[in-house]
Amino acid sequence: MYRASNIQYEHSDRVRGLATGGIGAMHRLAQQTGVIASIDRAVKVLKVHLPYHESDHVLGIAYNVLCGGTCLQDIEQRRQDEVYLDALGAQRIPDPTTAGDFCRRFDVAAIEALQTAINETRVRVWRTQPAAFFDEAIIDADGTLADTTGQCKEGMDIAYTGVWGYHPLVVSLANTQEPLFLVNRSGNRPSAEGAAERFDQARTLCRDAGFRRITFRGDTDFSQTQRLDRWDADGVRFVFGYDARTNLIRQADALPAGAWTPLVRRPPATVQTAPRQRPVNVKEATIVARAFKNLRLQAEAVAEFAYQPGACTRPYRLVVVRKNISVAQGDRRLFDEIRYFFYLTNDHETPAADVVLLANARGHQENLIEQLKHGVGAMGMPVDTLVSNWAYMVMAALAWTLKAWFALLLPETGRWAARYVGEKTAVLRMEFKAFRHAFILIPVQVVRTSRRLVFRLLAWNPWQAVFLRGFDHLRGPLP
Repeated sequence: MYRASNIQYEHSDRVRGLATGGIGAMHRLAQQTGVIASIDRAVKVLKVHLPYHESDHVLGIAYNVLCGGTCLQDIEQRRQDEVYLDALGAQRIPDPTTAGDFCRRFDVAAIEALQTAINETRVRVWRTQPAAFFDEAIIDADGTLADTTGQCKEGMDIAYTGVWGYHPLVVSLANTQEPLFLVNRSGNRPSAEGAAERFDQARTLCRDAGFRRITFRGDTDFSQTQRLDRWDADGVRFVFGYDARTNLIRQADALPAGAWTPLVRRPPATVQTAPRQRPVNVKEATIVARAFKNLRLQAEAVAEFAYQPGACTRPYRLVVVRKNISVAQGDRRLFDEIRYFFYLTNDHETPAADVVLLANARGHQENLIEQLKHGVGAMGMPVDTLVSNWAYMVMAALAWTLKAWFALLLPETGRWAARYVGEKTAVLRMEFKAFRHAFILIPVQVVRTSRRLVFRLLAWNPWQAVFLRGFDHLRGPLP
């Protein structure tokens, strides 16, 4: 099938091509949302601006990630691309060494100022959304390990897994998968360290934006029992995993049979075409053939009872899931095992099964963390100190935030409103790599006229109509 022959390459002086043509739309997005002005107003790291401002450095790192850069050194490719510079109206941009030095100039106060500037812009974007968007803000928190092979990185330590690295904390808005706060910590720090303070900051941010209900979610490490009374009095709903301690297991065992109801999970997505024959489960066959220990979930049931943690002054609702697991070895069933999973909440109205499903939906934050780590590369830890790597993390994560803002600002009204809503949701849920291919890696010819900078599209992809509709919306001020 590949029959091309006599291939030749020639230089063209007239056609100024750019492979990452979507970067113009991202820069227009940064201008229209006001994030550039917010960063320059809030972040004071440079003593003089010769010639760069703080926003030039921050956007340089974020744009490098959007264009496919995986490390600071990739900024050099952008810096040597004359058409890229012309597309952004820049005579030059910071080189990799200067970008690394900029990260090292940050202290904790400067990083907090940078996150505040981004969140101020985030609120402006949220306020363009319809009224239903503000029904509820679901705030998730989790820690993740960012390992490193470096030997001289200040602040790294041995994690509980035995690897060297850092232990970032991610607090995000589940509605839009936006990282609200990122905190870099040493590798040996507890997962929930500092999470309560970030929950409070996220609550204030979302309430100021206009959300009518706030929900906190977290796994068993984030139960934060010392703060539950205060959050409950403040009208915050929380659903936290809770450790399966001996006293709780004893209470669950003592529940009468009538207290348990079957837990019905949501059915899988309906097959739109003809169903296909299920392939052979190779893993299952190997486990049976080699007589490995095999655990199979047989049934799930849910119940609830009141429980007062030691640090609380009032009881809360404890929802418990009982999993009946059969233990087999090879093709022989040995015995059944009962395991309990507990969820502590102050929500006394939602059915117990729905509380469990709400808590399990926190798994979507794992997808966000995966994208930040390996899609965006925000947790690559390219600099040499804990704080400078924290600064890089926040700046690189801005690339993912710009993706979310582009999706949120897509118009969803008019004759084809239903289709537009579906497209908006699809862009918001896109993996970063898919977004880059659909909206950034667009070949264009950059033509500069007396009053215009024209990006002439040189190729087509299925998302081009969405891209152009979004860019046309960005040409005017935010509503």
